Amino acid sequence: MSHYKIIFGGPVGAGKTTAVASASDIPPVRTDAAASDEVRHIKPQTTVALDYGAMKLADGSTIHLYGTPGQERFDFMWEILTKGGIALILLIDNSRGDPLRELHFYLGAFSGFIRKTAVAIGVTHCDMLAGPRLADYHAELERAGFGCVPVFEVDARQRRDVCLLIEAVLSVIDPLARA
Repeated sequence: MSHYKIIFGGPVGAGKTTAVASASDIPPVRTDAAASDEVRHIKPQTTVALDYGAMKLADGSTIHLYGTPGQERFDFMWEILTKGGIALILLIDNSRGDPLRELHFYLGAFSGFIRKTAVAIGVTHCDMLAGPRLADYHAELERAGFGCVPVFEVDARQRRDVCLLIEAVLSVIDPLARA
């Protein structure tokens, strides 16, 4: 049986904690604390260390799911959590002020890890604003030098949407892989 590690990264409120919980076959571990800075205007609780869940695959393998804190002041955790990881699922909240800027920021923050592994992008909260569109995300990825990256509109509360992201990032690593 094999063990794999996939990281969920992105800004505060993009759905990382929810995505890990949606995909996990075990009760997730969360390290939420009361938001004490500008984050409290977005949500009352925020991840301060990590979220953890696990998925069992049909072959008996396990995918360990780690959600990073979204706040830049916890960026030291990003490097810790990516150690041993095989891929990044980057979640971006489409309803925020400048989601393409946030995409660019997190691509830069995780660029060393992404270039050694793989990435898939999940765009959340698309029902709240009409744009940017997925084509805009693809164009930004191309401008940033990331080429062809899987990008999907997702609802982090829906297991099937999160599993689609996991399958997509696994297929970048191994085109025959299935979650």
